[in-house]
Amino acid sequence: MTAVSTGPKTEVATPPVLTASLAERSRRAVWHPCTQMKALDDFPPRAIVRGEGPWLIDEQGHRILDAVSSWWVNLFGHGFAPITEAITDQLGKLDHTMLAGLTHEPVVALSERLGALTGLGHAFYASDGASATEIALKMSAHSWRNRGLPGKHRFIGLQGGYHGETAGALSVTDIPLFREAYAPLLRLSATLPSPDPRHALEGVSLEQHTAACVQALADHLAEHHASTAALILEPLVQGAAGMGIYSPSYLSAARALCDQHQVHLICDEIAVGFGRTGTMFAHQQALDANGQPIRPDFICLSKGLTGGVLPLSAVLTTDEVYAAFWDDRTAHGFLHSHSYTGNALACRAALAVLDTFENDDVLARNRAAALRLSTLAEPLTRHPRVKAHRHIGMIWAWDIDTTDATFAARFHRAALDAGLLLRPIGNSLYFMPPYVLTEADMVHLVEGTLRTLEQVLSGDAVLSSAPGDRLA
Repeated sequence: MTAVSTGPKTEVATPPVLTASLAERSRRAVWHPCTQMKALDDFPPRAIVRGEGPWLIDEQGHRILDAVSSWWVNLFGHGFAPITEAITDQLGKLDHTMLAGLTHEPVVALSERLGALTGLGHAFYASDGASATEIALKMSAHSWRNRGLPGKHRFIGLQGGYHGETAGALSVTDIPLFREAYAPLLRLSATLPSPDPRHALEGVSLEQHTAACVQALADHLAEHHASTAALILEPLVQGAAGMGIYSPSYLSAARALCDQHQVHLICDEIAVGFGRTGTMFAHQQALDANGQPIRPDFICLSKGLTGGVLPLSAVLTTDEVYAAFWDDRTAHGFLHSHSYTGNALACRAALAVLDTFENDDVLARNRAAALRLSTLAEPLTRHPRVKAHRHIGMIWAWDIDTTDATFAARFHRAALDAGLLLRPIGNSLYFMPPYVLTEADMVHLVEGTLRTLEQVLSGDAVLSSAPGDRLA
């Protein structure tokens, strides 16, 4: 007899069963992010009890290499001593205080150092990337209003762009899976062509495609600059679009066009900041007419900001934007707040991250590590089912030639069984590991990925989640 689904299990009132496995207790009590929860009935979450460097250890003692840095946040491995020691020290002094009318040393020191690194200032803090996006969008539109240009309140995003899943962030995000259900709640931005060369027409070169995208932006701004507050983009790498990597020349042109038409440029460095692309920040690879790195009007930071240890995000902007809010009238201030703005523990973690970059020459070590991993990954790059390969800094991606809509889910589950945390985005397989992989870790990553790919393509891997479950 075929079982008939009777809808979601109604277990809310069931008392907790402490003798159940951690995975089962989680299924009963936790609503997991970006997950079709029904799938967890058959494929429960893997219960992690410990982290050591780039490794996660589950409750059965299996070691899993965290090859996606726990959703792109972890820089120096789990349990990184300089960060944990900084947090412990701070905990003995001050855990948290509101930042309205008060301040403390960690938030001031962090703001000063981020300002020196970015050329921007007046850091405004929240707890996550989507909140940083919301802050930048609001600041941009509100600053134009305060300057007597209230008509500049619309935004431009790029095809395939991703900036978070709160309402404002979704309005500048071009991922239908995340956005469509909430369309009635959103005020959608203009979406312009992405410079990702995978979107180029057949026979069109990278340079020609980039030029066409620049022209599309120029045409749009020429017509709509009076109503446009800002262009928001992920510099160099569009993460949720499958690690789409594009030319820095697009950023250079975008900066010049935004200047020409009095439009803000918001660089969403949430995923690509702190060394992921080979420079401290991705936009620094784009040069202006004088050969100097461009400077955005806003930069959004999160994820690696604390090394993936505590939630923190920051938005930094120009003195000109800040000055637009400087006024005796309260309504002209930026009246936005988060309860845990500038949390002292998170700021100390971020300061430890900056210390590590400063003291350990992280970017140089990453260049050597990237060269070695690229060499080891050549068999994957040459695999007959790989149809597009791209690499920048500490990010690698391969598009797999498959029409199987369940590829990502099947690969994720099979990779876990092989001791790897990998979450393909559609048919795009990628590595974004912590910066601390040893040679043995790299060999495990590449060999395990190749074995898993062969297993999944041969149809041997079990479906790990329902179609439509987001795996990124």
